[in-house]
Order: sequence, then C-alpha cells, then structure tokens
Amino acid sequence: MKKALITGVTGQDGAYLARFLLEKGYEVYGLVARRSSSNFWRLEYLKVEKDVKLIYGDITDQPSLIKALEKSEPDEAYNLAAQSFVGTSWEQPKLTAKVTALGVLNMLDALRVCNANTRFYQASTSEMFGLIQEEVQCEHTPFHPRSPYGVAKLYGHWISVNYRESFGMYTANGILFNHESPLRGIEFVTRKVTDGVARIKLGRQKELRLGNIDAKRDWGYAGDYVEAMWLMLQQDKPDDFVIATGRTTSVRDMCKLAFGYVGLNYEDYVVIDPQFYRPAEVDILIGNPNKAKEILGWEAKTTLEELIRMMVDADLERVAGEPDR
Repeated sequence: MKKALITGVTGQDGAYLARFLLEKGYEVYGLVARRSSSNFWRLEYLKVEKDVKLIYGDITDQPSLIKALEKSEPDEAYNLAAQSFVGTSWEQPKLTAKVTALGVLNMLDALRVCNANTRFYQASTSEMFGLIQEEVQCEHTPFHPRSPYGVAKLYGHWISVNYRESFGMYTANGILFNHESPLRGIEFVTRKVTDGVARIKLGRQKELRLGNIDAKRDWGYAGDYVEAMWLMLQQDKPDDFVIATGRTTSVRDMCKLAFGYVGLNYEDYVVIDPQFYRPAEVDILIGNPNKAKEILGWEAKTTLEELIRMMVDADLERVAGEPDR
C-alpha cells in the first residue's frame, strides 16, 4: 500500500486530494497545525475525517516536518499548505512569505534529510503570471506576479525546481489556475458570490458587495484538479504542468450565471465597493492545458456552469439549515 503525506489537508484541495487518494487505496496522512478551534469541516463534508491519519506539525517548523515524515514514511508528499488568499497577502506580507514561500523550502529540506526518494508535489499558481506576458499562459510563459502571495508562490515554485536540479529529487510543480468547489473558503470571490446568491434568494441578505467584477479568470472544479496533482507524481520524470480549463470568464458573467440559476438578475443585487479593489490587479488569466492533456492524459471534466450550480445548491442547503437571526 502506498503512503502519502498531505500538508494543508484541512483546506479545499487537501480534502479532495485525501478522498481521491483514499479511493486509490493509499494510506493517507495529513499534517495539521494545532489551533484553538478545529477546522476539519471539509474532511467531514467529504466523509473522510476518520480515514485520514492526522499528524500535528507546522509548515513553518522544520523539526515538526521531519518528525511527520519519519512517522508517515510517505511515497508521495503533497505540499498544499499556504496562506492562500491573495487579498490577505497585502495585509500580512511577512506571514505570507513565511508560510507560502519558506514553508516550501522547509518541506524540501526536510525531505532531503529524511527521504530524498519521496516524490514531492508543490502547489504553484496562475497568480505567478500576474501581469500577463502572453495572451494565453503555458509552462513557458514568463512570470510577473502582482501580489505578495504571487511572489511567495513564485519562490516556492523555483526552489522546488532548484532542489530537482541540485539534488536530483522528484519535485513536480502544478501551476493550477483558479479551482473552486462547495469547499471553497467564503473569502474567495466564487464562494462569496454563491453564498450571497443563496442568502439573497432565501431572504437572509439584500445585496452583494464586490470589487472589480470585470476581472477574468480561468475557473475549474477542484475535484477534477486533484487528479492532475496525483498524475504528475506517477510519471517517469518530474516536470511542471499548467492545469486549467482553457476558458476565461469575468466575475460579472460568473455572477450572471449564479444569480440566473435561482431566477434572479445580478444587476439588482451586486454593489461595487471600492474597498474590495486590490493595490495591483490581475486583470485576466487563461491557461493552456495542452501539455497536461498530452502527457498526463488529463483534462477538466466539469464546466463552469455545472460548477456554479453545484456551489449554489450547496450554499442554499447550508443557509437554509442556519438558524434565523
């Protein structure tokens, strides 16, 4: 039986990846930091909380990572831990650097010490492209990050490449474009929209305040994308891959889809609020997933329309189950 260690196991991607690997017959370990309150709701939502073996540790504390690796002895390690909200990265740039950038170095060096043969996946991001240098972004598109988060992720990406080239370690970077699900954090715009739609439809909220609704993103379903992570570690040679749908959609049109699904007109409820604008905006992202299709045999299965319906349905159920205030 193969063993895997997932950092960030309580996040959206960590939960979906844990379920995916468990279904593949893996023994799955998840690294979790001790907090004053538990954050296992995503694992519970997917009904895998009893099957993931939790190890307490922290991506910023290399000795705890070494202990986690010694305990789990993984064949594969997936680094999904990060301060992953772009907006917060301006408010807490040092924390973002410590977790999202140096956390990758901590993991790689712990692996080098404990078991350099463990295959390592690093969660890179389309936010590294930032101020886009090409209309459609692929693995060779130059990077130009536009946030402390994007800069931190770029360090993690290149240090992963560096350890591959310097020490012969199997490190693969997944340059994932935006991927969403009912497990997405409420601070992310897709979930903010679908939660707002549910609350407005059920009479719990009167308006939805957003920032730049003309920004465009390549949105896919997180449940599809974790398969690509796994496929990257099954190849003979480590490499880097763009994972995307190849379709870009504005926040405005995403709102139109979400509100339209419940029979509402988004223009009646969306309010533009300047406080949600970012110091440096990424206006458009669209990925070219051809390499992943050709080498990994992977392509997105879920359309944006299907994804938004899935998220709205989940939020309608959640909000309906909340007590009236």
